[in-house]
Amino acid sequence: MKKKYGVTPVLIVSVFLLIFSRAGFCGKGKVELAYVEWASEVAGTNVVKAILQEKMGYDVDITPVSASAMWQAVSVGDVDAIVAAWLPTAHGHYLRHVADKVVNLGPNLNGTKIGLVVPDYVQVDSIDELNVYAEKFDRRIIGIDPGAGVMSATEKAMSVYRLDGFELVEGSGETMIAELKYRISKNQWAVATGWTPHWKFGKWRLRYLDDPKGIYGGAEHIATIVRKGLYMDMPDVYLFLDEFKWKPEDMQKVMVWNLEGADPYESAIRWIEENPHRVNEWIKKE
Repeated sequence: MKKKYGVTPVLIVSVFLLIFSRAGFCGKGKVELAYVEWASEVAGTNVVKAILQEKMGYDVDITPVSASAMWQAVSVGDVDAIVAAWLPTAHGHYLRHVADKVVNLGPNLNGTKIGLVVPDYVQVDSIDELNVYAEKFDRRIIGIDPGAGVMSATEKAMSVYRLDGFELVEGSGETMIAELKYRISKNQWAVATGWTPHWKFGKWRLRYLDDPKGIYGGAEHIATIVRKGLYMDMPDVYLFLDEFKWKPEDMQKVMVWNLEGADPYESAIRWIEENPHRVNEWIKKE
């Protein structure tokens, strides 16, 4: 006689838990974030992801892309938000092209800066002195990914300052750090694209070159940009992103943990566990 198999309570619970886990904690849906793969934005985006997942119950996907692709994605609604917009200079040209298609929630971090940096032992103080010492720099400005705001500003600086003897070397944040590390280890002169906050300023004695023509702008900030319609679709996500504001020293701490080998998401969880009052203020949790 065949044994009949019914739908048991255990099976029902198992199926429910599977669906529940795939839908995200509390089943609140999915949030899509994009970011540029700089150490600063890896830190910031993972902190936002951790809060949305661990504290607010959303399932969050984060996607590293180029700066131009990041802005395009949020402007057409392919992602819900970015917390990696360097304004007003570095990403200003991207914002100008999509300003009517996105919502700018303003700064999430003040006190940023971009420019050209050199090791402290380099005997040059200003960008307009670089041509004189081009040979000592091997006629190279060490850059990052093409399309990044600091690269666009550097291309303009090379034109304005007539740095005809230099080549702007494209790469990534990682290749820039690798070459900078090598040249510093040999006590060689080097000039590279730089931005603050970044852990390299804690590891090596670096300084910005003066920019008398103001190509790299003055005070910068990192802004939060969201797609149109986010408030209507996920008001609590919108309100959290509007409240999210931290300080360079916060970001620096997370970047150092990552540099020491920690998983970026685990570093983010560590930070939110160490700063519960800040997180509760952002998500309006009493």
